[in-house]
Parts: sequence; C-alpha cells; structure tokens
Amino acid sequence: MGLGGCIILIAVGAILTFATDWHMRGVNLDVVGVILMAVGLIGVATFSGIARRRRVVVPPTPVVEEDPHHHHRYRDDGYTDGYGV
Repeated sequence: MGLGGCIILIAVGAILTFATDWHMRGVNLDVVGVILMAVGLIGVATFSGIARRRRVVVPPTPVVEEDPHHHHRYRDDGYTDGYGV
C-alpha cells in the first residue's frame, strides 16, 4: 500500500468516526473509524521511513575550469590559428 492508500484509510476512518450517525448491531463504527485512522497513520510513518532510506545521494560532479591566461598559439594538429602565427 502506498502513501495514497494510507491517506484514503485515514480519510475513511475520519468519516466513519466523525461524520456518520449510522448504527449497526454488533459493530461500533466509531471504533472501526479510529482503527482505520491508526492503520493509516502507521502506514504513512512506515512509508516515509522506507522512502527516507531509499533516497540515493549522488555526489556532485567536480567543475573543471580552464585557466583563461593559458592560450595555445598552435593547435594540436600542427595548423596555425589563421593569423599567420
């Protein structure tokens, strides 16, 4: 069950506990609602704990800057830069 399922359990439990006045013989809907909310909260806590452990931290790649004062007069292939040098 994902995070969405846990939130739905909490919502259904809250509706059963606080927003209904149904009476069923042998079933206390207030208790069922509280149980659903508790299970949803436990699920959210478990899901967030697992998601925190799965997070992978990728180290940043180093930035290599060239020295702007170091210019090559000749290209590596032996040709000049076009200005007769």
